[in-house]
Amino acid sequence: MSENIVVSGIRPTGVPHLGNIRGALQQWVNLQDNHNCFYFVADWHALFGLEERSREIAENTKKAVATLLAIGLDPDKSTIFIQSHVPAHLTLFTIFSAITPVGWLERNPTLKDMVRADQPLPYGLLGYPVLQAADILLYKGTMVPVGKDQQPHLEITREIARRFNNLFGTDCFPEPQAVLNESPVLPGTDGRKMSKSYNNVISIEDDKDTIVNKVKQMITDPEKIRKTDPGHPDICTVFQLEKPFVDGTYSADIYQRCTEGRIGCVEHKNMLAEIIWDYLRPKQEKYFYYLEHEEQLKKIVDYGDKRAQEVAQKTIEEVMDIIGL
Repeated sequence: MSENIVVSGIRPTGVPHLGNIRGALQQWVNLQDNHNCFYFVADWHALFGLEERSREIAENTKKAVATLLAIGLDPDKSTIFIQSHVPAHLTLFTIFSAITPVGWLERNPTLKDMVRADQPLPYGLLGYPVLQAADILLYKGTMVPVGKDQQPHLEITREIARRFNNLFGTDCFPEPQAVLNESPVLPGTDGRKMSKSYNNVISIEDDKDTIVNKVKQMITDPEKIRKTDPGHPDICTVFQLEKPFVDGTYSADIYQRCTEGRIGCVEHKNMLAEIIWDYLRPKQEKYFYYLEHEEQLKKIVDYGDKRAQEVAQKTIEEVMDIIGL
């Protein structure tokens, strides 16, 4: 087992979709065999981000855990837990809040994207990166799987770790490094980034007919009217969504057939719907199994919560001793 400690979380803000699964979550699965991994459902972050109300967070938390298990996370390899079930997250967040300059948080480039124009800025949202730092450093995380948009938050985590270590003359906290996800951002059914906020997702709960109907509505190449017209796959959303789910030979063949006018858009959409369904179906079966067996789901969460709590408590005891409280 590597000495590297991987820490990452998923916000319970709705039903997980294909972009989540094929991107960040697949990376989590890939890391669990060779690293000590802590993966959590970030329900405090959902509340702090003003994204959901409490009853929605509770339901979405169950769906998030079911998804993590369905895609291949193993509770014996990865510590899978719920953020709010480990009180030490808020304890360390409070300690870090005492030493983090407000200016660091105001410079956060993603803050303006998170603030709602019709509401005042809450302290919790401003302090979102401080809680994220507590999430990571509580487990002495050294590796954090992130997308490019999350790198500024991780830099704040490193700054907080350095500031704490310098202020108290310790080497308590490491400076975690980003593990960038190389998977491409999946386009949604409207061509924009797949996102629940755009309502353009294919979710883990979609049945085959729903997937077929969603793919049918996707825009291809506006200049390819007939099957025999030469197409331009580079601007086709169907082709771009398909690429991460097929090998290079398959993709190259589709590219050539499209540009030579040997495949029509309707045929290609039907092929894509089948590919996505074949990919999602086994995961969906496991997902619904866990949602239907809540006691089993709870036992897995309790097991992960306990493992996380043991590690977190050691860190908090160390920190309290360092700061003299």
